[in-house]
Amino acid sequence: MYTVTDFGASPDKKMNTIAIQQAIDTAAENGGGRVVIPTGIFMTGALFLKSNISLYLMPGAILKFSDDQADYPVVSSRWEGVQQQVYASCLYAENAENISVTGFGVIDGNGKKWWQLFRNEREKLKFPRPNLISFQECTRITIRDVRLTNSPSWTVHPIICENITIDNVSILNPADSPNTDGIDPESCKNVRISNCHIDVGDDCIAIKAGTEETEEWISCENVTITNCTMVHGHGGVVLGSEMSGDIRHVTISNCVFQGTDRGIRLKSRRGRGGIVEDIRISNIVMENVVCPFIINLYYFWGPKGEEKYVWDKNPQPVTDETPCFRRIHFTNITAENVQASAGFIYGLAEQYASDITFDNVRVSLAEKAEAGEPAMMMGIEKMKNQGFIVHFAENIIFERVTIENHLGEAFQIEDSREIEILNCRAKSLGKNQFDRI
Repeated sequence: MYTVTDFGASPDKKMNTIAIQQAIDTAAENGGGRVVIPTGIFMTGALFLKSNISLYLMPGAILKFSDDQADYPVVSSRWEGVQQQVYASCLYAENAENISVTGFGVIDGNGKKWWQLFRNEREKLKFPRPNLISFQECTRITIRDVRLTNSPSWTVHPIICENITIDNVSILNPADSPNTDGIDPESCKNVRISNCHIDVGDDCIAIKAGTEETEEWISCENVTITNCTMVHGHGGVVLGSEMSGDIRHVTISNCVFQGTDRGIRLKSRRGRGGIVEDIRISNIVMENVVCPFIINLYYFWGPKGEEKYVWDKNPQPVTDETPCFRRIHFTNITAENVQASAGFIYGLAEQYASDITFDNVRVSLAEKAEAGEPAMMMGIEKMKNQGFIVHFAENIIFERVTIENHLGEAFQIEDSREIEILNCRAKSLGKNQFDRI
């Protein structure tokens, strides 16, 4: 055990970076061990973890990070799916194994100044903002019990890592803090996220696999997400839009989403390539979301997103740049107080979204809904109280689906084929009884 105060760290010091890093390095030189942050507020710059290091925060310990760019060395890592020069994350490691961040203390990213620079003075940010915790090309990672708050940008971002456990972690970033995603595994394998509470300013959990600009396309696969509560944010669980390396074998179960703008959201566009497949979502409760289910292959946000090639609804040649969504299954889901639409499925004109099922799903739209955009794509206007919107899709089954308080058709299906609607019910806004469909 290596307690940082034994190396000169103190809550009274302005900065403890050297002392804490010395404790980490000494432990690593001796084959590994537990580096302890005791009770108190310890200010620090970026810290670099090593193999066989367990960083443990005692109850009452606060590891608070500097908001000075000079305290963050520049490293080569991914930022929004592309390898580039970035500020090192507050806690960072690369090419390491057997790393853990645990304990009942707080890791505070002190992000307010970073957010202000990003919003108003981008020219003063020499490199992209730090993540709070990021590990690159590491194996056997555990993050457990800690509270993570005020991240400068994404909060937990493992990149090309294997065997990751994130358990009983609380993440809290202000609702208006820009790009402060909760947990974003990117091009990782064997990821387990459980028992977490996430309240952030962007996506709560986003699964990614790099963009078309990434030199090496590496998949993100074997991901389980269970027993989590998610509040605010732009999406509960999101797949993409960075998914050029493929995303596959994902299960999402036993979660609650409240006010997350959108619920389960899959997004990509032409030019990205990649496949999203074999996704299963079950036992989810949602409340006050704009749209609970989004499968959108015309997502326009980001570089080149507004080019005609992306938004054109005419078929294009199918190439390696054509993304594909298939084998996606939703079951045992309730969504209450929905605003814009019960669901939004929009494949590509040349490559339909396919093999999608909804079983035992109930969506209740708000009686006094506020108009909103169910998905981010060109040509979609704000709407409210709409049913399922389906374009460019095939082999879709809606079974035991209930839609309440909709306007117009409960299922609005165009340019699609092999759609089955079995034992479904719908009740239009203002009506007293359900009609079978």
